[in-house]
Amino acid sequence: MLTDAERRALDSLDEPALHRSLLELLAVPSITGSVAETELLHSLAGQAERLGLEVDLWQDDLAGLRVDPEFPGTEAERDEIWGLVASTEQRDGPTVILQGHVDVVPPGDLGAWNGDPFTPRLDGDLVHGRGACDMKAGVAANLAALAAIRASGVSLAGRIALHLVASEEDGGLGAFATLRRGHRGDACLIPEPTALSLITANCGALTFELLVPGAAAHGSMRTSGVSAIEKFLPLFAGLQALERERNADPDPLLAGYRLAAPLSIGQLSAGDWPSTVPDLLVAHGRYGVLLDEDPAAARKAFEQRVAEVCSADPWLRSHPATVRWTGGQFASGRLPVGHPLRNVVASAHADTTGGSFGPAERGTVPAERGTVPAERGAPYGSDLRLYAGAGIPTLHYGPGDPAHAHSSHERVSLAETVQTARTLIVAVLRLMESD
Repeated sequence: MLTDAERRALDSLDEPALHRSLLELLAVPSITGSVAETELLHSLAGQAERLGLEVDLWQDDLAGLRVDPEFPGTEAERDEIWGLVASTEQRDGPTVILQGHVDVVPPGDLGAWNGDPFTPRLDGDLVHGRGACDMKAGVAANLAALAAIRASGVSLAGRIALHLVASEEDGGLGAFATLRRGHRGDACLIPEPTALSLITANCGALTFELLVPGAAAHGSMRTSGVSAIEKFLPLFAGLQALERERNADPDPLLAGYRLAAPLSIGQLSAGDWPSTVPDLLVAHGRYGVLLDEDPAAARKAFEQRVAEVCSADPWLRSHPATVRWTGGQFASGRLPVGHPLRNVVASAHADTTGGSFGPAERGTVPAERGTVPAERGAPYGSDLRLYAGAGIPTLHYGPGDPAHAHSSHERVSLAETVQTARTLIVAVLRLMESD
Protein backbone atom coordinates (compact mmCIF):
# COMPACT_ATOMS: atom_id res chain seq x y z
CA MET A 1 0.00 0.00 0.00
CA LEU A 2 3.02 2.31 0.31
CA THR A 3 4.41 4.24 -2.66
CA ASP A 4 8.12 4.48 -3.38
CA ALA A 5 8.11 8.09 -2.15
CA GLU A 6 6.43 7.09 1.10
CA ARG A 7 8.94 4.28 1.64
CA ARG A 8 11.86 6.63 1.01
CA ALA A 9 10.53 9.12 3.51
CA LEU A 10 9.88 6.42 6.13
CA ASP A 11 13.39 5.04 5.62
CA SER A 12 14.73 8.55 6.31
CA LEU A 13 13.10 8.77 9.75
CA ASP A 14 15.88 9.10 12.33
CA GLU A 15 14.44 7.36 15.38
CA PRO A 16 17.41 7.98 17.72
CA ALA A 17 17.25 11.69 16.84
CA LEU A 18 13.52 11.66 17.58
CA HIS A 19 14.19 10.16 21.00
CA ARG A 20 16.87 12.76 21.75
CA SER A 21 14.61 15.58 20.59
CA LEU A 22 11.86 14.47 22.97
CA LEU A 23 14.24 14.33 25.94
CA GLU A 24 15.63 17.77 25.09
CA LEU A 25 12.13 19.26 24.88
CA LEU A 26 11.12 17.74 28.22
CA ALA A 27 14.15 19.25 29.94
CA VAL A 28 12.84 22.76 29.24
CA PRO A 29 10.35 23.93 31.94
CA SER A 30 8.17 25.76 29.42
CA ILE A 31 5.24 26.44 31.73
CA THR A 32 2.65 28.56 29.98
CA GLY A 33 3.41 32.27 30.39
CA SER A 34 7.00 31.66 31.51
CA VAL A 35 10.25 32.90 30.02
CA ALA A 36 11.14 29.28 29.22
CA GLU A 37 8.11 29.06 26.91
CA THR A 38 9.55 31.90 24.82
CA GLU A 39 13.08 30.51 24.98
CA LEU A 40 11.93 27.14 23.66
CA LEU A 41 10.24 28.74 20.66
CA HIS A 42 13.45 30.59 19.84
CA SER A 43 15.44 27.37 20.13
CA LEU A 44 13.03 25.57 17.83
CA ALA A 45 13.27 28.42 15.33
CA GLY A 46 17.01 27.77 15.19
CA GLN A 47 16.39 24.08 14.52
CA ALA A 48 13.99 24.95 11.72
CA GLU A 49 16.54 27.25 10.10
CA ARG A 50 19.11 24.44 10.18
CA LEU A 51 16.60 22.26 8.32
CA GLY A 52 16.50 24.90 5.58
CA LEU A 53 12.93 25.94 6.32
CA GLU A 54 11.43 29.38 5.86
CA VAL A 55 11.01 30.70 9.41
CA ASP A 56 8.57 33.28 10.72
CA LEU A 57 9.36 33.98 14.39
CA TRP A 58 7.53 36.98 15.77
CA GLN A 59 6.47 38.72 18.95
CA ASP A 60 2.80 39.51 18.94
CA ASP A 61 1.03 42.61 20.18
CA LEU A 62 -0.37 41.18 23.41
CA ALA A 63 -2.42 44.28 24.21
CA GLY A 64 -3.93 44.26 20.73
CA LEU A 65 -4.85 40.58 20.99
CA ARG A 66 -6.58 41.15 24.32
CA VAL A 67 -8.98 43.72 22.84
CA ASP A 68 -9.79 41.59 19.79
CA PRO A 69 -13.54 40.77 19.83
CA GLU A 70 -12.69 37.07 19.42
CA PHE A 71 -9.92 36.99 22.06
CA PRO A 72 -9.99 33.41 23.45
CA GLY A 73 -9.05 34.40 27.00
CA THR A 74 -6.08 33.42 29.13
CA GLU A 75 -5.58 32.15 32.65
CA ALA A 76 -1.83 32.49 33.21
CA GLU A 77 -0.03 35.75 33.78
CA ARG A 78 2.09 36.70 30.79
CA ASP A 79 4.09 39.70 29.62
CA GLU A 80 4.63 38.57 26.03
CA ILE A 81 3.68 35.98 23.47
CA TRP A 82 5.70 34.73 20.51
CA GLY A 83 4.74 32.68 17.49
CA LEU A 84 6.69 30.36 15.21
CA VAL A 85 5.84 29.02 11.77
CA ALA A 86 8.44 27.11 9.77
CA SER A 87 7.60 26.05 6.22
CA THR A 88 8.98 24.26 3.22
CA GLU A 89 9.15 26.13 -0.09
CA GLN A 90 5.98 27.70 -1.44
CA ARG A 91 4.27 25.47 -4.03
CA ASP A 92 1.02 25.62 -5.96
CA GLY A 93 -0.34 22.53 -4.23
CA PRO A 94 -2.03 22.25 -0.83
CA THR A 95 -0.49 23.43 2.42
CA VAL A 96 -0.52 20.82 5.18
CA ILE A 97 -0.10 22.11 8.74
CA LEU A 98 1.64 20.13 11.46
CA GLN A 99 0.66 21.94 14.66
CA GLY A 100 1.78 21.59 18.26
CA HIS A 101 1.97 23.60 21.46
CA VAL A 102 5.21 23.91 23.42
CA ASP A 103 3.74 25.12 26.72
CA VAL A 104 2.95 22.85 29.65
CA VAL A 105 0.99 23.20 32.87
CA PRO A 106 2.81 23.64 36.22
CA PRO A 107 4.00 20.42 37.88
CA GLY A 108 1.91 20.88 41.03
CA ASP A 109 3.00 19.06 44.19
CA LEU A 110 6.63 18.12 43.57
CA GLY A 111 6.38 15.47 46.27
CA ALA A 112 3.94 13.52 44.11
CA TRP A 113 6.56 13.06 41.38
CA ASN A 114 9.15 10.31 41.23
CA GLY A 115 12.01 12.76 40.67
CA ASP A 116 12.28 16.19 39.05
CA PRO A 117 9.32 16.67 36.64
CA PHE A 118 11.63 18.49 34.20
CA THR A 119 14.34 15.84 34.23
CA PRO A 120 12.97 13.20 31.84
CA ARG A 121 13.15 9.66 33.20
CA LEU A 122 13.34 6.57 31.00
CA ASP A 123 11.62 3.37 32.12
CA GLY A 124 11.86 0.87 29.29
CA ASP A 125 9.69 2.19 26.46
CA LEU A 126 8.20 4.95 28.62
CA VAL A 127 9.47 8.50 29.12
CA HIS A 128 8.21 10.27 32.25
CA GLY A 129 8.09 14.04 32.74
CA ARG A 130 5.88 17.10 32.62
CA GLY A 131 4.71 17.59 29.06
CA ALA A 132 5.66 14.07 27.95
CA CYS A 133 2.31 13.32 26.36
CA ASP A 134 0.79 16.82 26.47
CA MET A 135 2.29 17.42 24.03
CA LYS A 136 6.05 17.45 23.59
CA ALA A 137 6.07 13.92 22.16
CA GLY A 138 3.73 15.24 19.47
CA VAL A 139 5.99 18.23 18.81
CA ALA A 140 8.99 15.90 18.52
CA ALA A 141 7.04 13.69 16.09
CA ASN A 142 6.15 16.74 13.98
CA LEU A 143 9.80 17.78 13.79
CA ALA A 144 10.98 14.26 12.97
CA ALA A 145 8.35 13.75 10.27
CA LEU A 146 9.22 17.00 8.54
CA ALA A 147 12.97 16.27 8.79
CA ALA A 148 12.46 12.80 7.29
CA ILE A 149 10.52 14.14 4.33
CA ARG A 150 13.24 16.73 3.74
CA ALA A 151 16.03 14.17 4.03
CA SER A 152 14.32 11.74 1.64
CA GLY A 153 14.51 14.18 -1.27
CA VAL A 154 10.84 13.61 -2.10
CA SER A 155 9.56 16.42 -4.34
CA LEU A 156 6.42 18.01 -2.96
CA ALA A 157 3.70 19.63 -5.02
CA GLY A 158 2.48 21.44 -1.93
CA ARG A 159 3.87 22.94 1.24
CA ILE A 160 4.38 21.69 4.80
CA ALA A 161 3.93 24.34 7.50
CA LEU A 162 5.00 23.66 11.07
CA HIS A 163 2.95 25.75 13.50
CA LEU A 164 4.51 25.77 16.98
CA VAL A 165 2.49 27.79 19.45
CA ALA A 166 2.46 29.01 23.03
CA SER A 167 -0.46 29.47 25.42
CA GLU A 168 -2.53 26.45 24.40
CA GLU A 169 -2.94 25.32 27.98
CA ASP A 170 -4.65 28.52 29.08
CA GLY A 171 -6.95 29.32 26.19
CA GLY A 172 -5.25 28.94 22.81
CA LEU A 173 -3.89 32.46 22.41
CA GLY A 174 -0.84 31.20 20.48
CA ALA A 175 -2.93 29.46 17.82
CA PHE A 176 -5.30 32.44 17.73
CA ALA A 177 -2.36 34.81 17.10
CA THR A 178 -0.88 32.51 14.43
CA LEU A 179 -4.13 32.46 12.51
CA ARG A 180 -4.55 36.22 12.96
CA ARG A 181 -1.10 36.69 11.43
CA GLY A 182 -2.43 35.11 8.25
CA HIS A 183 -0.94 31.63 8.39
CA ARG A 184 -3.41 29.23 6.81
CA GLY A 185 -3.51 25.75 5.28
CA ASP A 186 -5.70 23.18 3.57
CA ALA A 187 -5.49 20.59 6.35
CA CYS A 188 -4.11 20.50 9.89
CA LEU A 189 -2.79 17.56 11.91
CA ILE A 190 -2.32 18.06 15.67
CA PRO A 191 -0.56 15.17 17.47
CA GLU A 192 -2.15 15.79 20.85
CA PRO A 193 -2.28 12.65 23.03
CA THR A 194 -4.91 10.28 21.63
CA ALA A 195 -3.27 6.86 22.18
CA LEU A 196 -3.11 6.68 18.36
CA SER A 197 -6.87 7.09 17.95
CA LEU A 198 -8.46 9.69 15.72
CA ILE A 199 -10.02 12.62 17.57
CA THR A 200 -12.22 14.39 15.07
CA ALA A 201 -14.19 16.59 17.47
CA ASN A 202 -13.61 18.51 20.70
CA CYS A 203 -16.12 19.83 23.15
CA GLY A 204 -15.51 23.35 24.37
CA ALA A 205 -14.91 24.72 27.87
CA LEU A 206 -15.73 28.05 29.50
CA THR A 207 -13.99 29.27 32.64
CA PHE A 208 -16.36 30.93 35.10
CA GLU A 209 -16.40 32.71 38.43
CA LEU A 210 -19.47 32.49 40.67
CA LEU A 211 -19.77 35.04 43.49
CA VAL A 212 -22.24 34.12 46.24
CA PRO A 213 -23.08 36.83 48.80
CA GLY A 214 -23.79 36.33 52.50
CA ALA A 215 -24.00 38.57 55.57
CA ALA A 216 -21.18 38.69 58.12
CA ALA A 217 -21.79 38.09 61.83
CA HIS A 218 -19.85 36.82 64.83
CA GLY A 219 -19.64 33.05 64.80
CA SER A 220 -21.26 32.86 68.23
CA MET A 221 -24.27 34.66 66.76
CA ARG A 222 -24.34 32.65 63.56
CA THR A 223 -28.08 32.89 63.06
CA SER A 224 -27.90 36.69 62.89
CA GLY A 225 -25.78 36.41 59.74
CA VAL A 226 -26.07 34.53 56.44
CA SER A 227 -23.35 32.09 55.50
CA ALA A 228 -22.25 32.41 51.87
CA ILE A 229 -21.10 28.78 52.10
CA GLU A 230 -24.60 27.58 52.97
CA LYS A 231 -26.08 29.66 50.15
CA PHE A 232 -23.62 28.10 47.71
CA LEU A 233 -24.97 24.61 48.41
CA PRO A 234 -28.30 24.95 46.54
CA LEU A 235 -26.46 26.66 43.69
CA PHE A 236 -24.03 23.76 43.49
CA ALA A 237 -26.91 21.27 43.47
CA GLY A 238 -28.62 23.26 40.71
CA LEU A 239 -25.46 23.26 38.59
CA GLN A 240 -25.02 19.52 39.11
CA ALA A 241 -28.57 19.02 37.85
CA LEU A 242 -27.76 21.19 34.83
CA GLU A 243 -24.72 19.03 34.12
CA ARG A 244 -26.88 15.86 34.17
CA GLU A 245 -29.45 17.38 31.84
CA ARG A 246 -26.86 18.59 29.35
CA ASN A 247 -25.14 15.20 29.22
CA ALA A 248 -28.27 13.07 28.90
CA ASP A 249 -27.98 12.56 25.13
CA PRO A 250 -24.36 12.99 23.99
CA ASP A 251 -23.14 13.07 20.42
CA PRO A 252 -22.25 9.52 19.23
CA LEU A 253 -18.57 10.50 19.08
CA LEU A 254 -18.71 11.12 22.85
CA ALA A 255 -20.89 8.21 23.87
CA GLY A 256 -18.01 6.41 25.59
CA TYR A 257 -17.49 9.11 28.22
CA ARG A 258 -19.37 9.24 31.51
CA LEU A 259 -19.68 13.00 30.98
CA ALA A 260 -19.16 14.53 27.57
CA ALA A 261 -19.31 18.12 28.83
CA PRO A 262 -18.51 18.20 32.56
CA LEU A 263 -19.19 21.13 34.88
CA SER A 264 -16.43 21.22 37.49
CA ILE A 265 -15.72 23.49 40.45
CA GLY A 266 -11.95 23.77 40.70
CA GLN A 267 -11.47 26.44 43.39
CA LEU A 268 -13.50 27.64 46.35
CA SER A 269 -12.75 30.50 48.72
CA ALA A 270 -14.92 31.97 51.45
CA GLY A 271 -14.57 34.05 54.59
CA ASP A 272 -11.63 35.84 56.16
CA TRP A 273 -11.78 34.77 59.83
CA PRO A 274 -12.69 31.47 61.54
CA SER A 275 -15.15 33.03 63.96
CA THR A 276 -16.89 35.22 61.38
CA VAL A 277 -19.85 34.08 59.28
CA PRO A 278 -18.53 34.37 55.69
CA ASP A 279 -20.14 37.15 53.68
CA LEU A 280 -18.76 36.06 50.29
CA LEU A 281 -17.94 32.78 48.55
CA VAL A 282 -16.14 32.73 45.23
CA ALA A 283 -16.20 29.56 43.13
CA HIS A 284 -14.01 29.17 40.05
CA GLY A 285 -14.80 26.40 37.61
CA ARG A 286 -14.93 24.92 34.14
CA TYR A 287 -18.14 24.49 32.20
CA GLY A 288 -18.27 22.14 29.21
CA VAL A 289 -19.64 23.27 25.84
CA LEU A 290 -21.39 20.57 23.81
CA LEU A 291 -20.38 19.76 20.25
CA ASP A 292 -21.76 22.35 17.82
CA GLU A 293 -23.21 24.43 20.67
CA ASP A 294 -22.88 28.18 20.50
CA PRO A 295 -20.88 29.28 23.57
CA ALA A 296 -23.32 32.16 24.02
CA ALA A 297 -26.17 29.63 24.35
CA ALA A 298 -24.14 27.61 26.86
CA ARG A 299 -23.50 30.72 28.94
CA LYS A 300 -27.20 31.60 28.83
CA ALA A 301 -28.20 28.15 30.12
CA PHE A 302 -25.73 28.46 33.01
CA GLU A 303 -26.85 31.97 33.93
CA GLN A 304 -30.51 30.97 33.75
CA ARG A 305 -29.97 28.04 36.13
CA VAL A 306 -28.18 30.30 38.61
CA ALA A 307 -31.05 32.80 38.35
CA GLU A 308 -33.65 30.04 38.90
CA VAL A 309 -31.92 28.81 42.05
CA CYS A 310 -31.60 32.35 43.38
CA SER A 311 -35.28 33.08 42.75
CA ALA A 312 -36.26 30.06 44.89
CA ASP A 313 -34.24 31.19 47.92
CA PRO A 314 -35.45 34.17 50.02
CA TRP A 315 -31.91 35.47 50.65
CA LEU A 316 -30.56 34.91 47.16
CA ARG A 317 -33.70 36.36 45.63
CA SER A 318 -32.76 39.77 47.01
CA HIS A 319 -29.00 39.15 46.99
CA PRO A 320 -28.45 37.12 43.80
CA ALA A 321 -25.22 35.35 42.95
CA THR A 322 -23.13 36.88 40.17
CA VAL A 323 -21.60 34.99 37.22
CA ARG A 324 -18.45 36.21 35.52
CA TRP A 325 -16.84 34.59 32.48
CA THR A 326 -13.08 34.67 32.98
CA GLY A 327 -9.99 32.91 31.66
CA GLY A 328 -10.08 30.53 28.71
CA GLN A 329 -13.20 30.47 26.57
CA PHE A 330 -13.07 27.40 24.29
CA ALA A 331 -15.75 26.81 21.70
CA SER A 332 -16.26 23.28 20.38
CA GLY A 333 -14.97 22.18 16.99
CA ARG A 334 -15.07 19.22 14.68
CA LEU A 335 -13.85 17.84 11.39
CA PRO A 336 -16.76 17.96 8.91
CA VAL A 337 -18.50 14.59 8.68
CA GLY A 338 -17.17 12.65 5.71
CA HIS A 339 -14.12 14.83 5.19
CA PRO A 340 -11.31 12.84 3.49
CA LEU A 341 -8.70 13.94 6.05
CA ARG A 342 -10.03 11.30 8.44
CA ASN A 343 -9.55 8.49 5.92
CA VAL A 344 -6.11 9.74 4.88
CA VAL A 345 -4.80 9.59 8.45
CA ALA A 346 -6.57 6.29 9.15
CA SER A 347 -5.05 4.66 6.07
CA ALA A 348 -1.61 6.11 6.84
CA HIS A 349 -1.75 4.53 10.30
CA ALA A 350 -2.99 1.19 8.95
CA ASP A 351 -0.40 1.02 6.18
CA THR A 352 2.54 1.92 8.45
CA THR A 353 1.54 -0.70 11.03
CA GLY A 354 0.80 -3.52 8.59
CA GLY A 355 -2.97 -3.23 8.73
CA SER A 356 -5.40 -3.23 5.85
CA PHE A 357 -7.54 -0.15 5.31
CA GLY A 358 -11.28 -0.25 5.63
CA PRO A 359 -14.03 1.86 7.22
CA ALA A 360 -12.68 3.27 10.48
CA GLU A 361 -14.36 2.04 13.64
CA ARG A 362 -16.06 4.52 15.92
CA GLY A 363 -15.37 3.82 19.53
CA THR A 364 -13.24 4.64 22.52
CA VAL A 365 -10.66 1.84 22.32
CA PRO A 366 -7.14 3.09 21.52
CA ALA A 367 -5.80 2.01 18.15
CA GLU A 368 -3.63 -1.09 18.08
CA ARG A 369 -0.88 -1.99 15.66
CA GLY A 370 -2.12 -3.33 12.35
CA THR A 371 -5.62 -1.91 12.71
CA VAL A 372 -7.49 1.15 11.56
CA PRO A 373 -7.64 3.59 14.50
CA ALA A 374 -10.90 4.21 16.30
CA GLU A 375 -12.61 7.55 15.77
CA ARG A 376 -14.01 9.48 18.70
CA GLY A 377 -14.53 12.92 20.15
CA ALA A 378 -12.91 14.43 23.24
CA PRO A 379 -14.52 16.21 26.21
CA TYR A 380 -11.78 18.83 26.46
CA GLY A 381 -11.04 21.97 24.45
CA SER A 382 -7.98 22.36 22.25
CA ASP A 383 -6.55 24.35 19.35
CA LEU A 384 -8.58 22.14 17.01
CA ARG A 385 -11.56 24.43 17.42
CA LEU A 386 -9.58 27.51 16.34
CA TYR A 387 -8.31 25.91 13.14
CA ALA A 388 -11.70 24.36 12.40
CA GLY A 389 -13.30 27.74 13.07
CA ALA A 390 -10.95 29.27 10.49
CA GLY A 391 -12.21 26.77 7.91
CA ILE A 392 -9.18 24.46 8.12
CA PRO A 393 -10.07 20.75 8.38
CA THR A 394 -8.32 19.51 11.54
CA LEU A 395 -7.99 16.38 13.66
CA HIS A 396 -5.90 14.99 16.51
CA TYR A 397 -3.77 11.86 16.25
CA GLY A 398 -0.83 11.40 18.55
CA PRO A 399 1.10 9.49 21.20
CA GLY A 400 0.18 9.15 24.84
CA ASP A 401 -2.96 8.62 26.88
CA PRO A 402 -4.76 11.90 27.66
CA ALA A 403 -5.62 10.44 31.07
CA HIS A 404 -1.95 10.94 32.00
CA ALA A 405 -1.86 14.59 30.94
CA HIS A 406 -1.51 17.20 33.73
CA SER A 407 -0.80 14.44 36.26
CA SER A 408 2.27 13.58 38.34
CA HIS A 409 2.54 10.28 36.44
CA GLU A 410 2.61 11.89 33.00
CA ARG A 411 4.40 9.66 30.52
CA VAL A 412 4.54 8.66 26.87
CA SER A 413 5.60 5.62 24.89
CA LEU A 414 8.63 5.99 22.61
CA ALA A 415 7.11 3.40 20.26
CA GLU A 416 3.88 5.41 19.99
CA THR A 417 5.89 8.56 19.36
CA VAL A 418 7.78 6.90 16.51
CA GLN A 419 4.54 5.49 15.10
CA THR A 420 3.02 8.97 15.20
CA ALA A 421 5.92 10.32 13.14
CA ARG A 422 5.54 7.46 10.64
CA THR A 423 1.81 8.10 10.26
CA LEU A 424 2.37 11.84 9.86
CA ILE A 425 4.96 11.25 7.12
CA VAL A 426 2.62 9.14 5.02
CA ALA A 427 -0.45 11.27 5.73
CA VAL A 428 1.35 14.46 4.67
CA LEU A 429 2.55 12.88 1.43
CA ARG A 430 -0.94 11.59 0.66
CA LEU A 431 -2.44 15.02 1.25
CA MET A 432 -0.31 16.42 -1.57
CA GLU A 433 1.17 15.07 -4.77
CA SER A 434 4.70 13.67 -4.45
CA ASP A 435 7.12 11.72 -6.58
